[in-house]
Amino acid sequence: MKRFISACCIVWLSLACTVKAQVQSNQEAWKAAEGQLRFLVEQTAQGRKLTTDKSKLMPRCVEKDGSLRLVGIGDWCSGFFAGELWQMWQHTQEDFWRELAVSNTWKLEDLKWNDSSHDLGFMVYNSFGKAYELTGERSYRDVVIQAAKTLATRFDANVGCIRSWTWGTPERWQFAVIIDNMMNLELLFQASLLTGDQRFYDMAVSHANQTLKNHFRDDFSSYHVVDYNPADGSVIKRITHQGIADESVWSRGQAWGLYGFTMCYRYTKDVRYLQQAQRIARFFFTQNDLPADLIPYWDMRDPAIATKPAEVPRDASAAAIFASGLYELATYVGEAEAQHYREIADGILQALTAHYQPAPETAQGFLLLHSTGNYPANDEIDVPIIYADYYYLEALNRQDMLTK
Repeated sequence: MKRFISACCIVWLSLACTVKAQVQSNQEAWKAAEGQLRFLVEQTAQGRKLTTDKSKLMPRCVEKDGSLRLVGIGDWCSGFFAGELWQMWQHTQEDFWRELAVSNTWKLEDLKWNDSSHDLGFMVYNSFGKAYELTGERSYRDVVIQAAKTLATRFDANVGCIRSWTWGTPERWQFAVIIDNMMNLELLFQASLLTGDQRFYDMAVSHANQTLKNHFRDDFSSYHVVDYNPADGSVIKRITHQGIADESVWSRGQAWGLYGFTMCYRYTKDVRYLQQAQRIARFFFTQNDLPADLIPYWDMRDPAIATKPAEVPRDASAAAIFASGLYELATYVGEAEAQHYREIADGILQALTAHYQPAPETAQGFLLLHSTGNYPANDEIDVPIIYADYYYLEALNRQDMLTK
């Protein structure tokens, strides 16, 4: 009995030390992030003053020459900056961050009418949705609902999905649906809860079901794009537009899938979505070429990994999305599996904090280095990108909640 009690004490002390170390690491990460985000606020204000295009309002990335890229509100990344500010206010409760979050959120209001983009979830839910979640103010809620109504106009009953890209010739694709679009379903699910309108819920479920059916290979890796025939909903082709090849494993696409199906399980409790998220996690984190620090290469099938791995760009954004998704996934499974997911997510955050942060007041104020946006288009390769920072802060918040 004494031996059992002693063993339990050792286990308890070990767990206590682990939690204490995680809390300390989390606090240090937040401190560094707060300093950088203040610098990004300054750089963004300066950039807005200097640009001749006054529609350029929101920071998106650092260019290869070190300059700050600002984008208009119609850019799919426009909502992440306000979302970061809300998350910093959530952590600090300082009026400074709330005032900035409010002002930058309302700059995006016109997006609620933007029926030309499938990314209203990224643009509106990560800004106004986050604002409503944290404040409960009705004005934010109203924008979320109208944005969901607008997004719903892109749903096609024959296909059962929300249409993604409308650019490109019919020979390229007729009705493109990208794996990224799983993330935009949260806007529809939440609007259904807020209004009681079942149509939003049904559209989101239909889209998730079609993605589950058509986007994944037998090993549970994902294609980037599925092109549908809008006449009858049949699949025309499957491609990986932003990967190195159609049959490759574009890392951020896998992250969108894991995060998206985990989120869908939150709203529906459909076990198929939970199982899909688990399978994506199992597939991705058992890849032989996954780097030891768990920050993936931009595409896990890049042939250069075998010969020149140090020259293959990483994607910190994919890592941050995975970490945040895994923390939520851990809350829906048994304890042994949950611990495994938390350990992976903790390892990702530890690596990002230790080795992917820029020096204070550099990198235009972005929080993370070494993300890859669109490698085939030679755009945003090995640079800081705003959505990496957004999901990094979300992961820190989720880690913080799990260790309290």
